[in-house]
This record gives sequence, C-alpha cells and structure tokens, in this order.
Amino acid sequence: MSHSAPYNPLEKVNLGISVAEAMLAQVALPLNDLPTFSGAGIYALYYQGNFAAYGKLAQINRMQGASVPIYVGKAIPEGGRKGVAPSSGSSTGRVTRALYRRLMEHAESIRATDLSIQDFSCRYLVVDDIWIPLGESLLITRFSPLWNLLLDGFGNHDPGNGRYNGLVPKWDVLHPGRAWASRCRSRVETAEQIAAEAAAWLDQAPALVQSRFIARQAEATYSVESLNSISDEP
Repeated sequence: MSHSAPYNPLEKVNLGISVAEAMLAQVALPLNDLPTFSGAGIYALYYQGNFAAYGKLAQINRMQGASVPIYVGKAIPEGGRKGVAPSSGSSTGRVTRALYRRLMEHAESIRATDLSIQDFSCRYLVVDDIWIPLGESLLITRFSPLWNLLLDGFGNHDPGNGRYNGLVPKWDVLHPGRAWASRCRSRVETAEQIAAEAAAWLDQAPALVQSRFIARQAEATYSVESLNSISDEP
C-alpha cells in the first residue's frame, strides 16, 4: 500500500510555484510603453511578430494572448543579499527600480535589431528578494524559453573594453545590431543555421499551454536539493 506525502503549502517548491503563478496572472503590457515603477522581481517577455523562425511561438501568442514566453528573467536590487527580507523595494532598505531598468535594457536591445519592439509584450511581478531566483528558475523550467535555453546572449551586458575575446552570442548573430556584440569574436554558425535551429526547437513546443503553472502537484519534478542550489546572482 503506497502513501503519498501530505501536501504542504509552505514547502519551498510550493511557495515558489505560487510566486510564478502570481506573475503569470498579471496583465500582459506592451514592452514599448511600460509605466515607470519601483521594485525588484521576475518577468517574462512574449513575442507576437512575423520573424519566420519564431512562427510557431508567435502564432500561439497571437491566437491565445501572451501565453508562451520567449524569455524569462529576474532583476535583483543592487547589493541584494540572499535570504534578507526586503524593505521599501530592496533588501538594502533603499527604493530600487531594478526591475523597470532591466526591462528597459531589453527594450533597448530589441530596438537595436531587425525586430520590432511593437511585437513584444511582458508580464512582471515585484517580489520579495528571497523569492526572486526561485520564481525565475521555476518559470524557466516550466516554459523552456527559447532565448534562455537555446539562443544565448539576449540578457548579456556589454563586457567592456578588453573583454571582447568571447564569441558573439547566438542571439546577436540572428539579430545583429548591438554595437558591443560586433566587437566579439565571430562564430562559425551563420544566421540561417541558427534560425533553422530555433525553428526546430520550437517545433517541439506544446501547441497548447496549461492554464496553471503546474496542473497537478504530482507533476512537479523539482527537488528540494536543486531548488536550494539556486543562486541569486543577477
């Protein structure tokens, strides 16, 4: 006779899921027209445009509304420390606009390329610092966003003078335009090859999206050990 462990809403994984679901419940807003706001937290970007390689993802988002994120990220306030409760929007007690600034950085990256900022929307949630890394990790695990797991580099910053020895990110090969990326070493992959790789990746994505973050508790595959290892580095 098997016995299931009783559901504990205060377990770390279940608290993290509640944070992720709260973010997904937010209204999707145009990335090009976000109001200024304070706080740190988590966010998801959604694409609805006509870039051929992203056709399947974009079609789902056009038909169902913002449903499948192309990128998930987090913004932790400057000097934020893991395990410290926040105050006035940051764990240091200072008001922060870390989440708003991070979204504006992404908007600037998109505007520098062949992509249209009008084709992007976002959801975001201001979250107590301690839950930010967990919420981001669960969202990435749930959706496997293309720009997180396949096309590296979208969230990268300019490495600065003397630090351009690394390869240009795949994202910048497919979407050239950021000035700093052009200073990095060239990749062997062409934009056409990377586009084909992205399209093949999206062919494996589900056509329908669950209405909840995890439909049944039995479907959760997150171990306490893996969640405890999550870093809060920005």
